[in-house]
Amino acid sequence: MKTYQIHLIRCGLTDANLSGRYIGRTDVPLSAESIRDLRRLQERGGYPEAEVYYTSPRLRCIQTMNLLYPGQDCYEVPGFDEIDFGDWEGKTADELQHDENFQKWLNRSADITPPNGESVADMYQRVCRTFGLIADGMMRSGCHSAVIVTHGGVISYLLAAFGLPEASFYDWMTAPGHGYSLRLMPSLWMSGRKAEAFQMLPTVPDEENDAQKAVALGREAAQRSIGLSRPDDEINRDDWEPFSHDDEDDE
Repeated sequence: MKTYQIHLIRCGLTDANLSGRYIGRTDVPLSAESIRDLRRLQERGGYPEAEVYYTSPRLRCIQTMNLLYPGQDCYEVPGFDEIDFGDWEGKTADELQHDENFQKWLNRSADITPPNGESVADMYQRVCRTFGLIADGMMRSGCHSAVIVTHGGVISYLLAAFGLPEASFYDWMTAPGHGYSLRLMPSLWMSGRKAEAFQMLPTVPDEENDAQKAVALGREAAQRSIGLSRPDDEINRDDWEPFSHDDEDDE
């Protein structure tokens, strides 16, 4: 049976992240500390090679790709971009604490969108549709492996939508430079839009790495959560079409 693998890797952190600022579409570079951390991870190995490489168009993702896969050509995919925080970009929670809409948004109110920004529902639809286009395109083209470097929230949404075992958004949170490998079996993908999360990345074990331990705990929580309702039911699958490298707009 033919299978396909997609490796999802979270980008490194920026100084704005470290200071607690919301930076969705703000294009800032990785922090010096994060660059050092990613280089150490790359030197240890454990990152699988692939036939094709994709990245969010944000600088922090492109830099992460270049650090983990030096010299590797990649495609920038706007559909894997971070959420747009609009007028909240660059601000901290403390700076927004008196904004009533921000407080509702923190409480996951579905009808609140950051001013001049993107709603969580729209982001969810965007990243899931983009992943579907790429997965379908791989099966049509015969490409059997891909690496995607993107943002932590994007990865959590994708795994909550498509990952097996089924688990919530928060169960799939992962550390910078880490991620998951998905195995797509055509019969399972075409019938249920599901993919098996079969390993954590990087694959080299490090017992002293607290971030890796956190990922392992998340994995255990995910395994306990089999049977949760599927958050991808609202996606209109009739809109999905094969992904093409030549598409300027992947939506």
